[in-house]
Amino acid sequence: MKQLQTLWRGPRLSIVLVLITLFCGLLPGVARLAQTQPVASIDGDARAVALGSEGQAWLRATIATGTFPDLRWPDFSDYKGQVQKSYEVNGNSLLWVKGMEPTPQAREVIALLLQADKKGLSADDYDGPKWTGRLDKLTPATRRPTEADAVKFDLALTVCAMRYMSDLHIGKVNPKRLAFALDDESKKYDLADFLKDHIVGAGNVAAVLAQVEPSYPGYRHTLQALQTYIELAKRDDGEQLPAVKKVIVPGDTYAGVPRLTRLLRLVGDLPPDANVAVDPPVYVGPLVEAVKNFQRRHGRDVNGRIDALTLADLNIPLSRRVRQMQLTLERWRWLPDSYQKAPIVANIPEFRLRAYDKDFKIAVTMNVVVGKAYGGHNTPVFSDTMQYVVFRPYWEVPPSIVHGEMIPHIVRDPEYLASKGFEVVDSRQNVVAAGAVTPEVLAQLRAGKLFIRQKPGPKDALGLVKFVFPNSYNVYMHDTPSTEFFAKSRRDFSHGCVRLEKPAELAAWVLRDNPGWTPDRIRAAMNGNTTQQVSLTHPIPVLILYGTVIVLDDGVVHFYDDIYGHDAALDKVLAKGYPYPW
Repeated sequence: MKQLQTLWRGPRLSIVLVLITLFCGLLPGVARLAQTQPVASIDGDARAVALGSEGQAWLRATIATGTFPDLRWPDFSDYKGQVQKSYEVNGNSLLWVKGMEPTPQAREVIALLLQADKKGLSADDYDGPKWTGRLDKLTPATRRPTEADAVKFDLALTVCAMRYMSDLHIGKVNPKRLAFALDDESKKYDLADFLKDHIVGAGNVAAVLAQVEPSYPGYRHTLQALQTYIELAKRDDGEQLPAVKKVIVPGDTYAGVPRLTRLLRLVGDLPPDANVAVDPPVYVGPLVEAVKNFQRRHGRDVNGRIDALTLADLNIPLSRRVRQMQLTLERWRWLPDSYQKAPIVANIPEFRLRAYDKDFKIAVTMNVVVGKAYGGHNTPVFSDTMQYVVFRPYWEVPPSIVHGEMIPHIVRDPEYLASKGFEVVDSRQNVVAAGAVTPEVLAQLRAGKLFIRQKPGPKDALGLVKFVFPNSYNVYMHDTPSTEFFAKSRRDFSHGCVRLEKPAELAAWVLRDNPGWTPDRIRAAMNGNTTQQVSLTHPIPVLILYGTVIVLDDGVVHFYDDIYGHDAALDKVLAKGYPYPW
């Protein structure tokens, strides 16, 4: 848990300890501690090592500083409260050492830390290269372990185990630090209690730690794909396809055909038994179909033409795809528990929405349009709860659009609003002007005293239905008259809201528990003459997420562009190492 805990009962006692350490000779330091004689365990090997006064003093002082130079990342100040609590509840005895040897649980935890890469983490972050040497020092057959060996081993493992458990469970970085409103405080563990109750005496540590990971199918599928791509990255020779001056189309001669064949066969887009001739290097047949598969998995237009975008995708090293998966797994760990309760999920880089049933099977899916990547119109990443649906909605134009886009039109043409189906209203939604905008009305619009809304109907920017999950961003999902954008491969064209390709299907799904709301009644409401608001019988969790890697039940791996730069920002934060911002 990335949560600072109060150490001792206030800062004064910590200062007193340090002064005693420095001036009274109570704490000789690590160098002298390393020379102390072995300490026998209580009752033979049955109980944990009881530390002597010097060992206890060293442990307390080191925890108080929140820094341990032996660690790969020495600063553990964000965990020091929990580390302190762990030893206090254990009677200031060691957690991982009995009879001056590591416990079976200690060895199990270390084995898992060494395999952290399989979880999209890094074994180096949990002192991977250091554990062999630490274990060797606690091997009585080869040397006589000292109290210093034991206490330093124990503290290192406590810190690394806490980091690993927390990273697996809620991720390394607080999503709010990256403007993702997904922080769920209720997910955090009390790590000291968790260690004591579930790990230190566990019969199967791996089984316990498996429970701290996200249980979502998408997370598990991505983990499996990660293992595959780690191996593919090792096998790939990394050759770059040659640049081209024009788009390569089927039938063209292309010097990159041999490399293209090897790469597409490696990643599974070209079947192993496909017959591809590379002499002469002509781009035809199965290779064209393989490129189409590749384009489909990367969110491109599926046309079999090797254009600049497709060539750039093909030349991305597989090691970068591995990193993309690791960043996506970090975000999976941020998700709130509500994600498990039949949610509606829109994934921004994929431009795709899915509604899930209670068994987490996809019930509805469709293309969506999201906020523009440029111009300050990004769709925010957050979770909330859908509460009601509005048929034939008014579009209440946001002030930013009024001032940035509409007022300039009105200045040029006072009849502009009327010609587009807009009207001017006051704060109580009373209509002030439905025709030409007078200079007086324009002045009040500029002052923010009057507002603009668009009348319901097929030309309304929100279409015939909108889905509301009240939030501080004023973002919702809605129909649109601009249906031509759904056919494009890249679909960031909105001012931030999520436009739906199949709004009637989503309405039928969200109203499935509302008596009487059949598909026919929904269509009638969408095409009627009145505005209707319908509250959901059962509110539905909504998550607007950002994942540039998606792996569905079929195991096919899809990669998407980092359109808002969130991957790059997260990668930069993670590269700094512990302590991570929380």
